[in-house]
Amino acid sequence: MFVGAYGGLRIGELARLRRSLAALAEVQGKLHSGPPKTKASRRRVSLPGGVIEELAVHLRAPGRPTDYVFRAPAGGPPRINRFRHRVWLPATLAAGLPGLRIHHLRHTAVALWIAAGASPKEVAARAGHTSVSFVLDRYGHLFPESDAALRDRLDVLFRGATEHRRNTAG
Repeated sequence: MFVGAYGGLRIGELARLRRSLAALAEVQGKLHSGPPKTKASRRRVSLPGGVIEELAVHLRAPGRPTDYVFRAPAGGPPRINRFRHRVWLPATLAAGLPGLRIHHLRHTAVALWIAAGASPKEVAARAGHTSVSFVLDRYGHLFPESDAALRDRLDVLFRGATEHRRNTAG
């Protein structure tokens, strides 16, 4: 599920993705249509080119704009609990990753964004959170110890300014 691991969508957001925009949630086994969880949840999420290519292959099958991107075997919206038991759990066991939850894809996405240099504000926006402090509380352990990297960037700035001063003073 590249879209989950790189897009950081919640499982409910993945399950309700349609070829065109729509919203669907599953609550106690019943499907409900409605707006996303929060105002910040209504967002555009850009994906790396490779993920878009994989998604394009998946979407080559004919379909209508209202069709779900990820469908149940008989068509229609996927049922999250059925997907978990019929697809996710067997796949994670076969991959030697017992205990891996679907929501871990979201954490993977955040870790990838941070590794790619995203700021807490960018992470909050991409993840659909309104609060940067929530991002730091929830995902703060993923931000690397950056003092050495910051020191190195400051050193580059200092050396550049010093070099500029020497070149313009003479």
